[in-house]
Amino acid sequence: MRHLLKPLDFTVEEINELLNLARDIGQNRSRYAHVCDGKKLATLFYEPSTRTRLSFEAAMLNLGGSVLGFQSASASSASKGESVADTVRVVSCYADIIAMRHPKEGAPLVASLYSGVPIINAGDGGHQHPTQTLTDLMTIRSLSGRLEHMTVGLCGDLKFGRTVHSLIHALIRYPGIRFVLISPMELRVPSYIREDVLCGNGIPFEESSSLEEALPKLDILYMTRVQKERFFNEADYIRLKDSYILTAEKMKLAKKDMYVLHPLPRVNEISVEVDEDPRAAYFRQVQYGVYVRMALIMTLLGVKKPC
Repeated sequence: MRHLLKPLDFTVEEINELLNLARDIGQNRSRYAHVCDGKKLATLFYEPSTRTRLSFEAAMLNLGGSVLGFQSASASSASKGESVADTVRVVSCYADIIAMRHPKEGAPLVASLYSGVPIINAGDGGHQHPTQTLTDLMTIRSLSGRLEHMTVGLCGDLKFGRTVHSLIHALIRYPGIRFVLISPMELRVPSYIREDVLCGNGIPFEESSSLEEALPKLDILYMTRVQKERFFNEADYIRLKDSYILTAEKMKLAKKDMYVLHPLPRVNEISVEVDEDPRAAYFRQVQYGVYVRMALIMTLLGVKKPC
């Protein structure tokens, strides 16, 4: 039995195999319509989610399986004080695989220690979001044709953004990756990522407060929202929430083959006028996410690719 708790749980070779499977699923969806007949996915979402939860549910249904679970802590026995360990022990009796989102960092790891079925981390606090990272990797590879030798700009909330942290961990394993970290001082990437992950692995990066100055250098721009739910002080959120807004005018500064990604939901950090730009990839990113999660469910359940 195997779990996915962080991007580094899979080797580069395994990620490439999973992305190849996801690509085949996207090209031949009908071939995969019954590979998980009789299998059940439990979605344990202790934190609100639209895209990630529905993406997991769509993935399992597309494979012929079924879905059960809850979409908030208040709708579960956690509201009565039940521990994650006990919940997972119980749900393991009902389902073949579990996707779990939790506001506390490390909760999916705890779940994996007590679960009788594979656990997929669907986001834990500001820590990791590995299935979004797999989605990001598939989007970049599908549109740019590669995952190496590129400059990636990460913009917005780099302090609390778990999608950013996971993507950095994943991309540093590919040769020729360089980062431009674009954020206000208060939302800079955590020091452990700067020192241990980037500097510790000799990854070139620069930090900037200017999106306009960074844009001409980038092959990929990864926008993120400033997350109100991570702030203890609403005044700080209000002051920082509009730090960066990508507009059609600013897109004129970017390369003609630079793609814009966003894990969604967006608030106003990408103007809706940018949606018409062929370089806007965030809605295609959503579709890739379904294929990636289908491939991941098959992989963790040991389901073979249909002939």
